Amino acid sequence: MQHVVRPPEDHHRGPSRRTLLTGAAGLAGLGLLTLTGCSSGASAGTSELPEQAATGTARRGGRLRIARPAASAAETLDSASSLSAYEYLGALYNRLVKLDESGTTVPDLAKEWSANADGTVWTFHLRQDVRFHDGSRFGADDAIASIQHILDEATGSPQAGVLGEVMTAKSMRAVDRYTLRFDLTKPNAEFPSLLTAYQCYIVPASAVSTIGRTGIGTGPFRLSSFTPAGAGSVEAFDDHFAGRPALDGIDFFSIQDTTARVNALLAGQIDLISQTNLDFATARVVAASDRATVARSVNAQWYTIPMLATSKEFSDVRVRQAMKLAYDPKSIVQTALQGTGSPGWDNPVPPQLAAFVDVPREHDPDKAKHLLQQAGREGLATSIYTSSYESVFTPLAVAYRDQVAEAGIDLTIKNASSDSYYTQIWMQKPLMVSYWFTGRPIDQLLNQIFRTGSSYNESAWSDKGFDTMLDQARAEMDDAKRRTLYQDAQRLVVENGADMTPMFGDRLVGLSRDVVNYAEFGFEFDYLRIGLRR
Repeated sequence: MQHVVRPPEDHHRGPSRRTLLTGAAGLAGLGLLTLTGCSSGASAGTSELPEQAATGTARRGGRLRIARPAASAAETLDSASSLSAYEYLGALYNRLVKLDESGTTVPDLAKEWSANADGTVWTFHLRQDVRFHDGSRFGADDAIASIQHILDEATGSPQAGVLGEVMTAKSMRAVDRYTLRFDLTKPNAEFPSLLTAYQCYIVPASAVSTIGRTGIGTGPFRLSSFTPAGAGSVEAFDDHFAGRPALDGIDFFSIQDTTARVNALLAGQIDLISQTNLDFATARVVAASDRATVARSVNAQWYTIPMLATSKEFSDVRVRQAMKLAYDPKSIVQTALQGTGSPGWDNPVPPQLAAFVDVPREHDPDKAKHLLQQAGREGLATSIYTSSYESVFTPLAVAYRDQVAEAGIDLTIKNASSDSYYTQIWMQKPLMVSYWFTGRPIDQLLNQIFRTGSSYNESAWSDKGFDTMLDQARAEMDDAKRRTLYQDAQRLVVENGADMTPMFGDRLVGLSRDVVNYAEFGFEFDYLRIGLRR
C-alpha cells in the first residue's frame, strides 16, 4: 500500500525608525488615536469592520512598509531557533511542504511524496527548478543539512523534540539530487505535516552555520539588510520558482509600542502592522480612517482557560466538567470579542481544519452545580489569572467569571505582570487564561498540547487512553480511519480534559487602504500576491 501526494493542477522607501518613533509619539499626543469616544460615529458591533482584505490587481513594483514589535538583540534569521523574525522568514525561505488553510499538507519545495505500507519510510521527490538567492541550485543535500540543523541540540530548536520522536540525524539520505528518503524510527502516517512548522525552512547546506545573519533561502524575496531588534529590508527575487512577487521590496521597522505602531499606520508612515492583534476599540478607529483599514484573519487565535489537573481544585473530572457546563461560549464571544470570532465549545481544533468534529456540549449551570455537589466542591471559590500580555485576556477572564457565577462558582480576577506571565503564572496557577496561534496540523496540535508529559501541556492533563489513541492515529495509514481517531481524541478532550476553549478569535490586522491581496495563515503572509494598488 502506497500513499502518494501530488499538487493540484494548476516606490516608496519608508521613514527611519527614529522618524517613526518620534512621529508616532507626536501623533499620539495630538490625539490621532483615540480609544474612547470615537469621532467616527461608528456604532458598536462587527458590521463596521471589513470581513476580509481588499483584493484586486496589484501593480508591479512598489515597496511595502511593515511595522513589527521590537525584538531582543538576540533576534536571528535562523528559522530553526527564531522566535520573532516571522515576517522575514516567510519572505526569505520555503519548506519541503506547507499547510493550506484547511490544515492539509501541500507541496512547496517537494512536488510529491509517498510512504511504504506501514508509514516508516517516506520518499520525497523535489522540484528541480529551484535556486537559492546566492545562485546555487537546491537539492536533497540542502534539505538534509537543514533538518539535521533542527535536530542538533546546540541549535535549541522547538521543533527538535517533535521530529526527534520519529527520526534521528541519520534517518535521511539522498537517493539522488532530487529524491530524499526518510527512514523513521517508528510509524507515522502524518510525518509530512511535521515538516510544515516554520522552523523547517530549507537553507543551503553550505550556509547553515551563518544563516542567522545571511538569510539565504529560496523565497520570493532576498535579504538586503537586517538588524536584530531593528530595521531591515528584502528585495524581490526574480528567479523564484513560482514567479516574481508583485512588490519590488519590503521594509521592516521595529516599533515597540502598539499605539505608536497604529499611529504610524494612521499617519501613512507604514502600510501594515504585523504580530499585533488590534483590540476591538482600536480596530474601529483604524477602520473608520481614510488611510487605513482592518483585515480579518479568521479564527487565527485560539483562546484557552487551562485548569491545572494536578491542583486540588481541578484534579476531579467532575469539577472540570462543571467548569465547562457553567458557561456559554457564544456569550463569551460576544462579550470578550464583540463577535469577532467563533465559539469553541471546549474543542481545541479550529472549525476550518478538515479533521474538526462538532462535539455537542451543553450549557447547563444547574447540572454544573450538581456535579460540584457530587465532588464536594459546592460554592467553589478560586482565582483566575490574567494580564495585559494580550488584549483579549482580561475581557475573557471577566466574561467567564460573570458567566459561571450562576452555577455558584466564585472567581476572583488576579492581574499578573505581562513580563512574567508565562514564566511565573502559566502552568503554575490552578486557573488562568492563555492563547495559541492556530495553524498547527492536527497531529501536532493534539500531541504537543494534550499528550501526557508534553512540555506544552499547559493543564498537565494526563489520559492514557487519549495517548494510545494518538499513537494509533499515527500508525493508521488509512486517511478516513486516521481522521476518525483524531475526532475521537477531540471528544475526549471536550468530555474529560482540563483545557477549556471558550473561543477562536479573528486576528484584526491594521493595514493601509492601498494594500491588496493580503492573506495570512499563522504569521505567514502570501508574499507572492500581496501588493499595492497605487
